[in-house]
Amino acid sequence: MSRLKELRKVVDAEINRMENPDKRTGAVNHLYGVSLAATMIAKKRGLDPELAAMAAMLHDLHAYKSGSYDDHAHLGAALAREILGQLGLTDDAETDMICSAVYHHDDKLAVDSPMDEVLKDADVIHHCMNDLSKAVKNKEKARFDSLCREFGM
Repeated sequence: MSRLKELRKVVDAEINRMENPDKRTGAVNHLYGVSLAATMIAKKRGLDPELAAMAAMLHDLHAYKSGSYDDHAHLGAALAREILGQLGLTDDAETDMICSAVYHHDDKLAVDSPMDEVLKDADVIHHCMNDLSKAVKNKEKARFDSLCREFGM
């Protein structure tokens, strides 16, 4: 079985523990929407699309699991490391790359490693394009505008 399918089993199990069906649906929509966007962005930029997809599947899992976004990126990186360690799907360098992306994904104003940037950009794409009736957040505006130029939108 592929690494993505193995990771999806764990992510889906965590999401399915959520009691509120609307929150479950939102979690699936966001985690897998960001995962698809991350895959496409990574492929375009010459980075590993599978690792980008894995980082995206894990990036907000702590928030959904705990019900809190307080320090969710940093705590989410620790959860991602724990899950990846248990599954044994990635080597140390891949685990570090995924966990770094999760750790840094909430700081949209900073520029970090290329994979960190893929996850930030995928998160912004999903935030901004999932509901076109909502205004783009100020902290995401410059990044979204840059993505629109990069993708000719």
